[in-house]
Amino acid sequence: MSGTDTFRPPGWRLDQVASAGRENLDAQHVARYDAIEDASPDREVALLQQWGLSRESVVVELGTGTGQFAVAAAHVFDRVIAADVSPVMIAELRAKLARERVDNVDVVQAGFLDYEHEGAPADIVYSRYALHHLPDFWKGVALARIHRTLRPGGLLRVWDVVYSFEPHEAEDRLEAWCATGGPDGGDGWSRADYEEHVRDEHSTFTWVFEALAQRAGFHVETAEYSSDGIFAEYLFRKP
Repeated sequence: MSGTDTFRPPGWRLDQVASAGRENLDAQHVARYDAIEDASPDREVALLQQWGLSRESVVVELGTGTGQFAVAAAHVFDRVIAADVSPVMIAELRAKLARERVDNVDVVQAGFLDYEHEGAPADIVYSRYALHHLPDFWKGVALARIHRTLRPGGLLRVWDVVYSFEPHEAEDRLEAWCATGGPDGGDGWSRADYEEHVRDEHSTFTWVFEALAQRAGFHVETAEYSSDGIFAEYLFRKP
């Protein structure tokens, strides 16, 4: 390959930018994201420490968005890699790192299907509200790729919209969730935002997601489901 050649992904690979969600490619949404969504980054970093990670641990976040978690992790861990497919999110993260003078976060424009890890294997891969952008087939591929990124004994933390209710409950559960949304243009997520998520994105059932993770080689350490059946928090371990 000559130096002028440009790598082109295979034609059968999912277009991750197109699948990133309309809002994550919109500059106005990205600019107000931190005001409407609290990623509880300090809590999450404290959990990583409880799970045995140390300053020398290598932390990878896939689907970093505006980097709430990545920035918090950078204050505790020496090497943090933050990846996202959205150029708008990446630009916002770079600006935030410059403002806060954080210099130990490697920013990569890549997604679950094309992130290529370099250096020592990751001790943990972190993903919050990102895997739902992939259909289930591609979730399985992504989980297998994450498994290869981790060292033996490494951890995968996933916090996402993953439905723990039964299929026959879907209409009632989803309507109840959407009804919690506010008006368009308000201070938080709107009903239209939730409806768009259910209709156009790819959240799946817990029993599907957990089977995909196990098939990829992970062991389920913890699984916590919200009482409304909408959210799930996982800790997986690579044996």
